[in-house]
This record gives sequence, structure tokens and C-alpha cells, in this order.
Amino acid sequence: MTATSEDHVSGAHARPATAYPPRSAVGGWLLFDWAAQPYFTLITTFVFAPYFTTYVASDPASGQAMWGFAAGVAGLVIALLSPVLGAVADAAGRRKPWIAGFGLLLMIGTTLLWFGKPGRPDLVALVLMAYAIGTVGVEFATVFNNAMMPALVPPERLGRLSGTGWAVGYVGGIVSLIVVLGLLAADPNSGRTLFGLAPLFGLDPATHEGARISGPLTAVWFAVFVLPLFLLTPDQPSKRPVSAAVREGIIDLRRSLAALPGNKPLLTFLIANMIYMDGLISLFAFGGIYAAGTFGWNTIQIGTFGLILAVAGTLGAWLGGKLDDRIGPRRVIVMSLIMLLTSLALILLIDRDRILFVQVPPPVPGGPLFGAAAERAYLLIGVFIGFAAGPLQAASRTLLIRLAPVDKITQHFGLFALTGKVTSFVGPLLVASITAATLSQKAGMVVLIGFFLIGLGLLSRIRPSLREAQL
Repeated sequence: MTATSEDHVSGAHARPATAYPPRSAVGGWLLFDWAAQPYFTLITTFVFAPYFTTYVASDPASGQAMWGFAAGVAGLVIALLSPVLGAVADAAGRRKPWIAGFGLLLMIGTTLLWFGKPGRPDLVALVLMAYAIGTVGVEFATVFNNAMMPALVPPERLGRLSGTGWAVGYVGGIVSLIVVLGLLAADPNSGRTLFGLAPLFGLDPATHEGARISGPLTAVWFAVFVLPLFLLTPDQPSKRPVSAAVREGIIDLRRSLAALPGNKPLLTFLIANMIYMDGLISLFAFGGIYAAGTFGWNTIQIGTFGLILAVAGTLGAWLGGKLDDRIGPRRVIVMSLIMLLTSLALILLIDRDRILFVQVPPPVPGGPLFGAAAERAYLLIGVFIGFAAGPLQAASRTLLIRLAPVDKITQHFGLFALTGKVTSFVGPLLVASITAATLSQKAGMVVLIGFFLIGLGLLSRIRPSLREAQL
């Protein structure tokens, strides 16, 4: 397969001939996604966030609002610092020390979540602070991990590498969720896990220790599975001391920002990424919370929903990676956004006793898993969201590599993180504010449609400078 001409889009430098490392190095890099994914699967989406809003906060609506404010603060910190740190890392050369440092923040934040006990409003501030710390850690570590991609495979295989990474990450999320649901988290009523077992380690269902343990588990999981990256994947050589790299990195960042208006495809993509990633982050942050409030799902029900979505996301990311190399990442992103828009609109037309405009029997307390028609409809549409989210994220980082100068890749992944986070507080804050003002979770979620529509419109304006096959 030949490289697409995306490698030569205006503003990108020619890729030099490179000796690529062995497969073991690629395998070590792929395991970073496996190591980090439980943070998003267990903490932000399917286990801890719904637990916090349902059992720690005074009510689901205020819990959704507080969780959104914490996500917004973390996003603002990431937005302000990621381009600067990326520029400094490009000047210094090495990426692994940054991954290690921010990985430590991830582990500290997630470990502290264990202390978020139910019915303890005095612990809400601690939980939200721990969540913000963990979010900053995992997002910054991801910036520097992404920047290692161009040195691992030839340009024509970047789509498959990115898609495989996301697929491996989803599988890691699935396995971690199975561990929590099957062995650790029990239904408070039955005292049994999804596998019908008593929780390991004597975890108490009454105080939701099975949900709370997802925090420390995420920390241990990351520490264990990130090791192959440090042992097998080569880092960039050190170029200069950090003190000198700080000065040079900041100067170079200013130059790159000044040059952005001259690279219209890259600038348009970064703005589009800023908007549609805000919508996706908010959708994942509140999807489980919305289900908990709408259907009264507990940890096992939400976690099972998460398992099904993660399986769909794994397949979507893997197929999307292959499609990326065949038709280009821009088209993959556009297709994913259309699928997300349709799915979100349909979800907002589902309530516990209604599907679209048809009345249906509501869920029965203590009834079978996903026994109500509305629950099954929500589950089906959620599968499409999972299937679209994987390719969207994988193709976005591939498109950034295609458009960015190769010698400033970490800096541009910093800008990528900036555009993915600079307004990431806007989505959660809008959802939180509208939810708080209307006391309606559905009203808070409606705003996300606009983010996907605007992102899709901007993506359609990107036109490559050479062949149409570029993007």
C-alpha cells in the first residue's frame, strides 16, 4: 500500500527515511491505551461517575452538575498547559519522563476516589478534586504517548496503528469492567456480583465498596500495564536540558501559533476537533449518568451497558483504522460524526415509558436486566455511539499526524489536546448549567447536538492542497 498524499498537505514537512523499531516496541506502545482506558471506562463513564451522582451527591441532577464543573476545571488546566508542555518536550526530545510524571498524577487521583463514601456530603470536594487530578494526569500522559506514533510505523500504516491502539484500549476497558462487575461490585439488594458471586476481598455492597474500588483498581492497572512501554518502546534521544528546552519550546510554540493561519487545513481541523471533541467528551461523561437518572440503573446495569458499548467501540476502532488507510481519516471522522448525531437525537426521544412517540411499559423495579422496551432501545442506540466513537478518536489523531510538521509533533499534539480541551469545560458546564436550571437531565443533553453539527460543518470545509485522496 502506498502512502496517501495526506503526508504532503500544506504545512507538513516531508517525512524522512526512518528505521522503524521492531514489533515488540509497537506492542509496548499499544499497551499504553490498554493501561489508560480503565480511567475512562470505570471512572468517567460507567462505574464511578454514575455512583457519585446517585449515592454521593444529594440527587442525580446536582451530581451531574457538580461532576460537570469538575470536568470543566480539569479541561481548562489541560487546555492552558498542553501546548506549552508539548513544545518543551519536542525541544527536550524525550517523552517517557512526561508519561511517567503524569501517570503518577493519574494514580494519585484515582486512588483517592476510594474515600468517596455514600451519604457523605463532606467528602464531595475531595472526590471532585481527585477526579480533576486524575483527569489532568491521564490526558497529559496521552499527549506524550500519541507523539511517539510517527517513529513507530511508516506513514501508510498510521491509520491501522491508531485504530489498533484504540481497539486495544477498548478491550482493556472491557476486561477491567468485567473484573469490577463480575468480581467486585455487587447489587446492594442481592449482595451478589454479575457472576452471582460474593464480592472479593469482602467488599461491602451496602457502602458501594465495589464501585469505589474502581479508583484504586485503575491506579494499579495503569502501573502494571504501562511498564512494557517503558521497557520495550524506544524514546526519542535527549536533545538538551529541560531548562534550555523550556525557553526554546515556548519560543517555538509562539512561532507555530503565528504560522497556523497559513496552514488552513490544519487550523480548520484543530477548530473542528475543539468543537466535536467537546461534544464527545460530554456525551461520554454524562451518558451513564443520564441512563442512571432516566432508568434508575445501578452499577451492574450501567456496567453491563458499558461492556456492550466497549465491544462495539473495539470493533469500530479496528475497522475504522483499516478504513482510515483506505479512504483517509477525514472521511472516517465525517462518517463517525453523522452516526453520533443520529444516535444522540434518537436517545433524546427515549424515556423510561416512551420510545420516540410511542408509549411503552416502564421498567419494573427488581425486574430482569434491560427488561423494558425503552431500556433495550437505549442499549441499541448506545451500541451505535460506541461503534462511532472509536473511529472518531483514532482517525482524529491520525489526521493530526498527517497535517502537522513531523519535527514538531509533540507540540502539535499539545495543540491537539488544547483544541480537545480548551473548550472542554464549555460542554460539561453547559450541560451542568442547563441541567441545574431546568432540573432536567434531558434538557442538559440536548445542547450536545450543536457541537457535533458545527464540527461536521467545519470538517466538510477541509480541502487538501494536492489530490482529493489526501483526506
